Amino acid sequence: MSETKQNSKKVLRLGLPKGSLQESAFALMAKAGFVVNVSSRSYVPRINDAEMEIRLIRAQEISRYVELGSLDAGLTGKDWIEENASDVHAVAEIAFSKQTLMPARWVLAVPNDSPIKSVKDLQGKRIATEVVELTRRWLKKHGVQAEVEFSWGATEVKAADRLVDAIVELTETGSSLKANNLRIVDTLTTSFPQLVANRKAWADVWKRRKIEVLVMLLKGALAAQEKVGLKMNIQRKQLPKLLKQLPALRNPTVSTLSQRGWVAVETVIDERIVREIIPQLKAVGAEGIIEYPLNKVVA
Repeated sequence: MSETKQNSKKVLRLGLPKGSLQESAFALMAKAGFVVNVSSRSYVPRINDAEMEIRLIRAQEISRYVELGSLDAGLTGKDWIEENASDVHAVAEIAFSKQTLMPARWVLAVPNDSPIKSVKDLQGKRIATEVVELTRRWLKKHGVQAEVEFSWGATEVKAADRLVDAIVELTETGSSLKANNLRIVDTLTTSFPQLVANRKAWADVWKRRKIEVLVMLLKGALAAQEKVGLKMNIQRKQLPKLLKQLPALRNPTVSTLSQRGWVAVETVIDERIVREIIPQLKAVGAEGIIEYPLNKVVA
């Protein structure tokens, strides 16, 4: 292939989060059909799609590189988009795994015995956080002047040890804050994983279509995390009773078997109800019940 043809090859540059979310992001991509591998000798991952290039970048930086055009799209958190004030196109909410389906909150927290009761009480105080710019904009919106310093880690300890007056920290349940004798005063923002695109890339017909297909497959993989497939055989005369017991995304598929008077039934249901529903299906005459995992459920 000539150099001109190589340079003209269309490629979508996708940023995936490096670090704690990397494994779950790779797993989700794999379920969507995109296998990503990282060599111990290279920082550049390989993917089984010649039209896509993957870059591993800290989630905190992805939206900035998407805005600059170094990446066409990327998976990051809404909080980091706000922190960087990135001008990007929000394509879709894409949780990396079951564990990230619950939105997380950046909250203002103080020691339990602190006199701080509201944002107004932060006037002239010192706050530690990883989202410095987000916190500064929030304070400015409320007309409060306070010192905001970047926290490199162990942010909760800084408040508990009175190194700062307050912290702005990420939490889902608040249990870790309570364990450190801290209480939540206010919520600055709620965050969830998002796939974002560079605005120029989104305006490109080919890249937009590639991103839209990627989103469809990722959402299908996410939907499949909560579902399983069920197959079973039953006498046709017992079919009405079985259908009353069987929830489904749509009406289940019913096929005639070679054995006269018998049919095969196949459906998709929520995994959480399988253990309850299988005995009920057995009770109305279902036989050869098979439960199997799913990779994607595309609505």
